[in-house]
Amino acid sequence: MRRLTIHDLDDCIRLAKDRDWPPEEHKWRLLFEIGEPYGIDAPDGDGLAACNVLTPYGDGHAVISMVLTASRYSRQGLGRALMRHVLDQAGDRTVFLHATGQGRPLYEQLGFRAVGRVAKHTGVFAGEPSGLTRPATEADLDAILALDAEVFGMDRSAALRRMFTFGERVRVAAGGFGQCWRNDDDAVIGPVVAGDEATARALIGDLALDAGGEVRMDFDLAHESMIRWAGEHGIGRPWEVAFMVRGDDLPGDRSRQFLPFMQALG
Repeated sequence: MRRLTIHDLDDCIRLAKDRDWPPEEHKWRLLFEIGEPYGIDAPDGDGLAACNVLTPYGDGHAVISMVLTASRYSRQGLGRALMRHVLDQAGDRTVFLHATGQGRPLYEQLGFRAVGRVAKHTGVFAGEPSGLTRPATEADLDAILALDAEVFGMDRSAALRRMFTFGERVRVAAGGFGQCWRNDDDAVIGPVVAGDEATARALIGDLALDAGGEVRMDFDLAHESMIRWAGEHGIGRPWEVAFMVRGDDLPGDRSRQFLPFMQALG
């Protein structure tokens, strides 16, 4: 087991494709910048046998993502061993992740518990500009960071400081902000933080219209009325995963967390 470097990026992408994941190079590059990628070299010398990424949020929290094991090494305990190693690196932090049905039993054995469900929704947004949001500038960053820290109760600034370079668009409104970023052929909307649903809908709609074409939104299933609204505007085809936590309950105000940064980052 070793800490990966950017020189391992191509092998991470190969491993993703091996498991029928999209390549997501843009996301991987961000995770190499702000996170701690770990991997196990394949015993046959051909790339990686397994990998995952630990992204710390200050001293108290972290998220694990991109959990992959090469198909030829599946069911040999490599993924479990690497998860244990990464949890050791996390120390006393509360750790969270998103789990498919296939991965959930392993995470439960490692002490994670399901606290909610999130579903990917995609489609072409049908609507009109709200007139309630505006493009953000670097001058808005301090206010965005302060609002995000208040709503999430953890330090996500390392990721958010890259919004204007990682994302395609960032918009702000009274009491809220949102971002749209490109992931392979998809335009993904998130994070979206807002004080109420009307503001969240304005941010999401304006970002989707800016992006044009097919967009992706990952909704917490607790936001039932937001999901209905998105469906009425052409966004559907949900694919669900479990939101799981190990350690203390997560801080923050879930009611104002309308879309995550990405499932890999919470």
